[in-house]
Amino acid sequence: MKKLSIGLITFIITSLIWFSFYTKSKSDDPVIMAFGDSLTYGYGDTQGEGYVDGVEEELNNSGSSKRFRIWNYGIIGQETDGVLEQLDDIRIKSKLDEADYFILFIGTNDLINSNGGDLQPLNEKKINDAKPEYKQHITKILSILKKENKEAPIIVLGLYNPYQNQKHIEKQIDEWDQTIIKTVRNDRRITYIPTNDLFKNKKKQKYFSDSLHPNEQGYQLITSRILDRYQFKR
Repeated sequence: MKKLSIGLITFIITSLIWFSFYTKSKSDDPVIMAFGDSLTYGYGDTQGEGYVDGVEEELNNSGSSKRFRIWNYGIIGQETDGVLEQLDDIRIKSKLDEADYFILFIGTNDLINSNGGDLQPLNEKKINDAKPEYKQHITKILSILKKENKEAPIIVLGLYNPYQNQKHIEKQIDEWDQTIIKTVRNDRRITYIPTNDLFKNKKKQKYFSDSLHPNEQGYQLITSRILDRYQFKR
């Protein structure tokens, strides 16, 4: 019985040492947590998860022993209040301190749904009335991320206008992007990256899978923009 106890104790100690080493080595791989809607989910990309897959693949092409891992929390149809619900979910909230970086790409559905679910016809009053709540939600999302993780930089992507020939929609996209910029401009942990210019003067059928969502080529433009504007460190 005594020998069994000593053997059992030895096994437990060895297992704990191995588990500790394994966990540490796993945590050495940088983690990026991405939150958003269908554009983060990667809807329209028939081969993967849009810009999320693109960023992960490009970052891991360097041959480094450390591998970036991106945890994709994008949900089709999600608005900012949905991200807040995610951040209140203990299954996600408990992991926020594991992230080395955050990416937030949210607001397209807030804007479209404030207009009644589409952008035709455009009701500027409804959209303008929705902006304060959008700003409040963005501010709260960023506050939670910073509270739960004291170090991870946050990348916030601006919105884009998929209807390039419709200037009245362009005006609203610009104003909502300005709302984001004003919200994050004085925070050194946050980097704002615009996306609206990426699709200007480009043939829509080449870069979009439908009227709103990019295809593989369109998501590659977003991937390249992120990597051009931000340098991830291992």
